[in-house]
Amino acid sequence: MNEISSSPPAVRVLLVEDDEDVRLSTTQMLSLAGFEVEAFPSVERVRPHIALGVPAVVVCDVRLPRMSGTEWLVEVHAIDPELPVILVTGHGHIAMAVAAMRDGAYDFIEKPFATERLVAIVRHAVERRQLALQVSSLRHALENWNGIQSVLIGRSAQMQAVRRNVMTLANTSADVLIYGETGTGKELVARCLHDHSARRQQHFVPLNCGGLPEALAESELFGHEAGAFTSANRVRVGKFEHANGGTLFLDEIESMPMAVQIKLLRALQERSIERIGSNRPIPLDCRVVAASKEDLKDLSDRQKFRADLYYRIGVAFIELPPLRERREDIPLLFEHFVLQAAARHDQPAPVPSNAQLSDLMAHAWPGNVRELRNVADRFVLGLLGERLTQLRPTGEQALPQTLPQQVEAFERAVIVETLRRHQGDQPATASALGIARQTLFDKLRKLGVAADEFKSARPGAE
Repeated sequence: MNEISSSPPAVRVLLVEDDEDVRLSTTQMLSLAGFEVEAFPSVERVRPHIALGVPAVVVCDVRLPRMSGTEWLVEVHAIDPELPVILVTGHGHIAMAVAAMRDGAYDFIEKPFATERLVAIVRHAVERRQLALQVSSLRHALENWNGIQSVLIGRSAQMQAVRRNVMTLANTSADVLIYGETGTGKELVARCLHDHSARRQQHFVPLNCGGLPEALAESELFGHEAGAFTSANRVRVGKFEHANGGTLFLDEIESMPMAVQIKLLRALQERSIERIGSNRPIPLDCRVVAASKEDLKDLSDRQKFRADLYYRIGVAFIELPPLRERREDIPLLFEHFVLQAAARHDQPAPVPSNAQLSDLMAHAWPGNVRELRNVADRFVLGLLGERLTQLRPTGEQALPQTLPQQVEAFERAVIVETLRRHQGDQPATASALGIARQTLFDKLRKLGVAADEFKSARPGAE
């Protein structure tokens, strides 16, 4: 699997200036502002450092020996059209600035310039280049992934564990119970179990138990003979029989009527069914994968789900984490959905800004991956503004712009979510985060987070 860096690549500044004094002073100015700078006296000297995807931005004087900065701009963009080039001149005028911007210059600045102005322009160019390279890396990885990695996407430890569990269980005959909140991709996991099994040539048959009227449930599952009841004009093959040799996926099994649960249990135990109106048993060889957004053990303890059915289908378990617990996967998933939406709607694939990525990382995602996919669709269609997620919690601050602000926003989101899951228990939270208690205490104080606010929170509540 191709690995993707979770942090933006380091971007250096390539400074091209023939005047030695100006070159030295500008290098010092940018270095003091925190940039890594390489300085060159001519185009010929810097040319070997230019390549497609180079982690750099260019600050180039217009008046240079043998080739001007505006001429070289055309050459640079023939190699990499996305490489930011900032042109600097002491002889500029409006017409030159307009021409340079038309030719693709990132910005244009005249000498003498204020230090703050050049630093601000370079900082924005560096952030843009970091983002473009990160998106390019995501797209490259998505194009080169295959098999289960291209379906169950994510670099997080949780998703790596899900993929391992799927591959371990795929070729077994064990029935599987998948747990996960709405929108986490339970049917996708069920399809992966089928597609990577020896049953892949046979049918994958999904059935949503939540949308199944009790009066029709038995017929849907087991089928019926002609004349079995008033409207039974012909033989109907049920889902179990249609899935023979393949996989039957029962989604939202927690909502299956109790009367139907009894018959389902018998079918699972005997691996045979009888159509309504028939006494002839039909042997079955199908694997059953069930999915639930609720804890079936808890429901069975409260007599809201049959305990014997729970123990029958609860042979192997796969738990899908909510998106808020694997935030490091959000950029990769979002890019995947943006590329899909762009192809589906015949639109160019836009690149989110740093602020928009920060917005995605900070959002709670109550609808999980399904909600993220919808946001990507709206983003591609141009239906969203700078803020991709529409609702902002009361008192939330403006979106972070700089890398340190983004890191702090991400750290806050992870700590708050972990505190919420552990109901404000700081020792348990520190243990879950893998940090010392004092470190957690210091971070809470720095971030202004009060652990006591979470003591009454129910784990998993939104």
